[in-house]
Amino acid sequence: MDVLSYRPGPEELAWTFGGVPPVRRVKPGSVLELWSEDAFAGKVRGEDDLVSKVIEFPFVNPLTGPFFVEGAEPGDTLAVHFVSIEPSRDWAASTTIPLFGALTSTHVTAGLQEPLPEVVWMYDVDKAARTVTFRARYSDDQVDLPLDPMHGTVGVAPANLEARSSLVPDAHGGNMDTPEMRAGVTCFLGVNVEGAMFALGDGHCRQGEGETCGVAVEAAMDTVVILDLIKSTATPWPRLESDDYLMSTGSARPLEDAFRIAQHDLVTWIGSECGLDPLDAYQLVTQATESPIANVCDPNYTVLAKIRKGYLPRHDAYAGAHARLRQMSEAYLAEHR
Repeated sequence: MDVLSYRPGPEELAWTFGGVPPVRRVKPGSVLELWSEDAFAGKVRGEDDLVSKVIEFPFVNPLTGPFFVEGAEPGDTLAVHFVSIEPSRDWAASTTIPLFGALTSTHVTAGLQEPLPEVVWMYDVDKAARTVTFRARYSDDQVDLPLDPMHGTVGVAPANLEARSSLVPDAHGGNMDTPEMRAGVTCFLGVNVEGAMFALGDGHCRQGEGETCGVAVEAAMDTVVILDLIKSTATPWPRLESDDYLMSTGSARPLEDAFRIAQHDLVTWIGSECGLDPLDAYQLVTQATESPIANVCDPNYTVLAKIRKGYLPRHDAYAGAHARLRQMSEAYLAEHR
């Protein structure tokens, strides 16, 4: 395996998908050992570090990358397998942000009430115990929550020469904020430009479904991924595969359109993979799907549609790419433990 280790400096961080030159060229089958900064660019380090004071918008949610994948062309699919995702610091941060989040007025859902105040919560990260500690700001209560690292932002360059903010989820991936994007999962992304231009960021120590206040337990991450290229196979919306599930995503506003996109993609995907008539696939998805909400706070909302592989009459998604990448992952981990 070709292994590339890359840690960007502050001046090398990207803030958009598209419109950014590649930081490295890699071959399909390469292992990337990456470091990514947290969504606050490392500037929220204590309770007094209010986002409005320490961050200049739009420089939020930085990306590591992009990486030019040799041979990738529009109409192909990039497979990104997450070997490991681990916090690189023993602390993480979350916050409320004025006019941002699901339970407050925003700039597009304006109200006359005052914005919620900015409050920062710092979390202790204990990788040995696999916990992150929530401490209430207005009482002495605290709770140890399970560490469940994930990446909120994963994607490739959009189509049509677009450059999209790293805050926006859409068909290219982006800031989907789904807790399903964890180690052991393969993400499939449709290639829109030569080289695909893959990037990631926005590491979360954990996040509830919906990311209600708009901010997870934000952390810098040490992440290992394996990239593979599936030629001449299009992927209209980001898809995920775990050992147990096939998953489709949809990102849009209103929330019901995000739901429809994800459900439609799952119906058409399993119909194609299983050789089912579209109406049979529609019926099966209706009775067996799960529909977790990823986020209701970003410029587009994201919803997943997921179905257990055990419910499918046949499944060999992308010619077994996930199983093949899992084997490569196990070989890498055996060599690097």
